[in-house]
Order: sequence, then C-alpha cells, then structure tokens
Amino acid sequence: MGNDKYLVRAGEVSEMRGNLRTHFLNDKARRLEKGLGLATGLNEIGFALVEVEPGAESTEHHKHYHEEECYYVLEGQGEARIGTERFEIGPGDFIGCRKGGLAHSLMNTGDAPLRCIIVSQNKAHDVSDYPRRGKRLFRNQGLTWNMVDLSVIDRPFGAKT
Repeated sequence: MGNDKYLVRAGEVSEMRGNLRTHFLNDKARRLEKGLGLATGLNEIGFALVEVEPGAESTEHHKHYHEEECYYVLEGQGEARIGTERFEIGPGDFIGCRKGGLAHSLMNTGDAPLRCIIVSQNKAHDVSDYPRRGKRLFRNQGLTWNMVDLSVIDRPFGAKT
C-alpha cells in the first residue's frame, strides 16, 4: 500500500545516514542529502536536509523551466550564485528559484559544513539548462534523460549549422 509513514522524529533524522550525491556534470558539486520527503512518501515535493562541505558546491549551476525550488540556510557560510551575480549567505537566508528564472547554485565558502533545507517540485517532466556547461537536459520520469548542447538548439528553427 506504499509508504504509510507520516512522521519522522528528530532522533530518526539525526540517525539518518543520508546519500552522498555528486552532480553528473560537476565533480566539485558534492552534498550529503537526507530526503525527508521521500521518507514520508512525498512524490511531488522534494524536502531534504543538505550538507555541503567547505569548498564544495551544492550542484552544477542550473535553471529549471518547469520546476521551482528554494533553499533555507540553517548553518554555515556560503555563496549563492544567481544568474551571473554572487551573494554571501548565512543562517536564516532564503533563496527562491522560480521556474524559468535565473540559473542558481550554492558554494560553501566557510570553514564548517553549509547546512540547508532544500524544497523542490518533482514534476514528471522538466527541462534544465546548465549554462557553464552549455547543456540542456530533458527529463521525463520513467523514461531516459536526454542532454543536448545548447549551441545546437539556440538558433532559429531550420537554420543550418
């Protein structure tokens, strides 16, 4: 009948090992993630406690076309990259990333772990751009992911290469 768990107690959260994730386009983007949403059977909302070690990034710099996500800083110091701008961040800061908005990522610039809550939508379909890599990802749940070079698709329809 699926996941019948609705409550995850503080002790359970602290005992969760978490998943160490490295972004497939950026080996410097490493984070330890505790998926509390998954633990309670949430499928359409991602809710995770994330820890980024000093010098590491949260993810490859990216933007979504169909999903929104947000970050709330619990502990540590870092840098939020939003579009081409950089902002110092710390405990209590909130970053909201709307669909179709600017590319975004976090980097831990401090000496201690950067701890955040990340909330995101989990839609069946999304398109994401990775501007530093010149890539676009087409993701369809249950199907393969497809990635293309932005240079191939960022031109008028029918134009020759």
